[in-house]
Amino acid sequence: MKEIKFTDIDNIRLGHAQNEEGCTGCSVVICEEGATGGVDVRGGAPGTRETDLLDPSEMIEKIHAVILSGGSAFGLDASSGVMKYLEEKEVGFDVKVAKVPIVCSAVLFDLAFGDPTIRPNKEMGYKACLNSEAYNGDINGNIGAGYGATVGKILGPQTAMKGGLGTYAVQVGDLKVGAIVAVNCLGDVVDPKNLEIIAGALNKETNEFLNSEEILINNIKTPSDPFKGNTTIGLIVTNAKFTKAQAKKISSMAHNGFARTMRPAHTMFDGDTIFTMATNKVEADVTTVGMLAANVMEKAILRAIKEANTLNGVISFNDLKK
Repeated sequence: MKEIKFTDIDNIRLGHAQNEEGCTGCSVVICEEGATGGVDVRGGAPGTRETDLLDPSEMIEKIHAVILSGGSAFGLDASSGVMKYLEEKEVGFDVKVAKVPIVCSAVLFDLAFGDPTIRPNKEMGYKACLNSEAYNGDINGNIGAGYGATVGKILGPQTAMKGGLGTYAVQVGDLKVGAIVAVNCLGDVVDPKNLEIIAGALNKETNEFLNSEEILINNIKTPSDPFKGNTTIGLIVTNAKFTKAQAKKISSMAHNGFARTMRPAHTMFDGDTIFTMATNKVEADVTTVGMLAANVMEKAILRAIKEANTLNGVISFNDLKK
């Protein structure tokens, strides 16, 4: 097994766009040929688009893009820009009178850390698609959907640390599996090797972690006004051949990567969502790919935190270490 770039996975393109004043952005993964799609939503406050059609009982078999976006529910508008871009490319589900691009989306809340009137919109979604035509990098942290992401907000924005966007991918023989994730959780991010907190609710005076799980335990009846703007959203991409039901299972197993690194994960105040796109090039076992999906998701989350930069006074992992 070897590490590869996320953009090395067959038949996909990745593009980002962001707005510095708004402290927000979006990231799009495009498969013009169409990919088998799946999704698993486990958070209590999701903001999503076109998730129902990924149910194995529904008609649509292939999706053409997934866009991860900031901006809370306003950020779902970025999907319209992806629709416009793909329609211009004549990519989509053929309904005879037109080709309808199938674009799935999930959003996170970042309105409290920049100008809340500036959110990912149709123009930003379109720009991310244009940027995908030239992007072949491996940039993590303050980019795309992770630009305004933060973590450790159980006591409010004042305890937050910088989250971000992370990618990680591996290749085993001809099989490729990668993850992209925007880390914006209510709780803390821990290193699975030792369970030590690396980013989370922070006492800004002492630079000591407050421990979100202990805060919940000490307020077991009713948490003291927890911050309701959170959500970690991600996507697994693989070149394996899968059905919609199998793609959903991969999304389900990938949530283990959330559980290993975020304490707590899947809360009522997070909209944690993971999509899967399978580009159907090589044969592979669904359980094996699901295991790899959890592993790459775990590493992508850690990379998102470790490569983020301090922004608007919200301190990053690296600056806290200093």
